[in-house]
Amino acid sequence: MTTTMTIDPDLRTALKRVKLGKLLDTLPERLAIAKQQKLGHQELLLLVLHDEIARREAAAATSRAERAHLDPEMQLERWDSTSKVTYDRDVFNDLVSLRFLDAHAHVAIVGPVGTGKTFLAHALGHIAARRGHSVLAVSADQMLKGLKHARLDNSHGQEMKKLVAVDLLIVDDFALDVMDQLESRDVAELMGERHRAGSVIVTSNRSPDEWLATFADPVRAQSTIDRFVNNAYDLVIDGESYRPRLKPNRRTGQKASK
Repeated sequence: MTTTMTIDPDLRTALKRVKLGKLLDTLPERLAIAKQQKLGHQELLLLVLHDEIARREAAAATSRAERAHLDPEMQLERWDSTSKVTYDRDVFNDLVSLRFLDAHAHVAIVGPVGTGKTFLAHALGHIAARRGHSVLAVSADQMLKGLKHARLDNSHGQEMKKLVAVDLLIVDDFALDVMDQLESRDVAELMGERHRAGSVIVTSNRSPDEWLATFADPVRAQSTIDRFVNNAYDLVIDGESYRPRLKPNRRTGQKASK
């Protein structure tokens, strides 16, 4: 059993002045352990610095996830494995390794409404954020409306740059609605810019061979879809709806686990 040790006020002040004040959260316990285990000064210093490194890495990952607009509930460790949803586990395990991100490949997560496509896409986004990658998650409708509105104030180039610049772009509910000429052009430009330069995860209720009908320009559509499909992993999901498992519990206010 460890004994909490009192930290000298001058040490507290000094740590805060050099922006290491968070070390005070674990320092008393670390000092007690160092005393019990007779650790040397360098061993103790390494121990507390590892605490600070771990804290900063966790804080940075959380910050990247927030900037990416990733749903905090949709993390891999919170996926309910008892759900009656089927998909190729080998493909998903490969995606979790993020080799697709290193290769600038894409991912198409396709399946019926409510089967957890968005959850798995955001879960991959969280993994990427933890490993230091920049991520952005948007719905297709939100993305296309944002680009359309950006034309009105001449910020279209800047808006497109945001979508191109991140390591991983997650586009949810792609090809849900038919696109007009401008939207089709924006999607083609975006996919062209990100081809072999960055990864895109797309979730869709339609399979890629059905996307063609949602574009206004068949020629541009064919080129865009062909380029994406031939550089993408396919994860097909089927089964019952996963959404009831995300419903808040009326008594606790927490997400239901089953």
